[in-house]
Amino acid sequence: MEPTTFVLFGATGDLAKRKIYPALYNLFLDGKLPPSFALIGLGRRELSDETFRGNVERSIRTFSRRKVQDDAAAVERFLDAFRYCVLDVGRKDDYRKLLDMIESREQELRLTPNRLFYLSVGPEFFEPIAANIQESGLGSADGWKRLVIEKPFGRDLPSARDLNRKLNQAFAEHEIFRIDHYLGKPMVQKLEALPRSHPAFQALWTGRRIASVQITAAETVGVEERAGYYDHSGAIRDMFQNHMLQLLMMLAAHLPAGQADEKAGVRKKKAVQALRPLTKEEAKAHVVRGQYAAGTVQGTPVVGYTAEPGIDAESANDTFIAARLLLDDPFWRGVPFYIRTGKRMSGKSTRIVVEFERLPGQPLPTAEDEGAAHDLLVVDIGPEEGITLRSKANDPRRSAASEPIRIDLQANPDDVPEAYENLIGDALRGDATFFAHWDEVEWSWAWVQPILEAFADNLVPLRLYAAGSEGPAESDALLAENGHRWWSDSRNEQEIEMKEGNQYAYHANH
Repeated sequence: MEPTTFVLFGATGDLAKRKIYPALYNLFLDGKLPPSFALIGLGRRELSDETFRGNVERSIRTFSRRKVQDDAAAVERFLDAFRYCVLDVGRKDDYRKLLDMIESREQELRLTPNRLFYLSVGPEFFEPIAANIQESGLGSADGWKRLVIEKPFGRDLPSARDLNRKLNQAFAEHEIFRIDHYLGKPMVQKLEALPRSHPAFQALWTGRRIASVQITAAETVGVEERAGYYDHSGAIRDMFQNHMLQLLMMLAAHLPAGQADEKAGVRKKKAVQALRPLTKEEAKAHVVRGQYAAGTVQGTPVVGYTAEPGIDAESANDTFIAARLLLDDPFWRGVPFYIRTGKRMSGKSTRIVVEFERLPGQPLPTAEDEGAAHDLLVVDIGPEEGITLRSKANDPRRSAASEPIRIDLQANPDDVPEAYENLIGDALRGDATFFAHWDEVEWSWAWVQPILEAFADNLVPLRLYAAGSEGPAESDALLAENGHRWWSDSRNEQEIEMKEGNQYAYHANH
């Protein structure tokens, strides 16, 4: 890897402490940091280099997925790369002072002036930071420059386009790395190659055999300390427009056997462009909007959304979204994609279920075994990870029995890199495969924009659901219209538990 100066805006923030420093430490343990590497942390607080390094050490000791090595010399080598500089985002003199510090450090370490600017700050600071980087000459060097930003990338289609236009005045598109941390998850990174990853999948993976695709991201928590942000964003902006549509793109961007290879970004763009658009008048028929009321989550009584601290008692903000999407694509035509995400659900899980049609001549299920009457491909993304194929192919030893096929795609499932390790490592290498490209962001906002307008005009009613449930009843009705039901919730788990002799099951830890 090329020598790099890592310039971290927001170096004293929670994301840096919980995710960025532990990711860098684990990359260091794996030998995946550049041999010549310097990090300059930026913040408004006055800190000495020694205090900053002490804070970083506490971060990795608290949050690293692997314990900090007993080798004090190794820890010291890692921390020696860290320096601190006070910077006020709006003060131009601070950027010139930063440039002097970076150039001095590059000369000291004989580093090529390759600079990665990581903006671990609020989105309102993206544009002024990028503009000041350009104006101060921080990015005008004989090496490369890269800008890494976190979501949200705008609040709607016009604001996203405006932000992108302003960022492009300082950075070219190939220099901008938009982090969607779901794209760093190992299971997600395997999705676009899933049909070719196992012979059993190849036999099933034809368009005429896929009945539906369901993508669920359920949380048990409420708004917690994010009330100020969340009440102005809701599930539609916080989860649906980015994480959920990215999961759809990754799965739909398959490459059928025999076709010439294309970059993942090109295939993802084709997938999101194939989404059949909705008008705001059509949104009511395809989208369910919900908000959690008081209830019980895993045995603990909780208040409703409007009784949460910091939330307006009259708030009509959405905490649950379910939607039916169709792709005008030769492979996926006629296959509904159902997406659901919500807070204060019965359990925490991110799961994709691909439901296959019954084989010709396969008997209709009885009331007792209806839950086992479908071939299901289950991809668990979190908190457990795994891929399982539940097939009705009969076990020849038992006339009515079938067994789940567990697909292990991890070389060492007990030592799986976290999402930020994968993404930061890719950014250091300049590999943008698993980042959100502007075309994807723009098309995602374009699909969501009519829904935002429908919400604003109250064309999609706000449905209440009890905390600890599976969401509004209208979410079930959305699938029932096409003869489907949610496979990825606790109500159906008992139906697909293994029963000796005639049923089969999926367990994430099977």
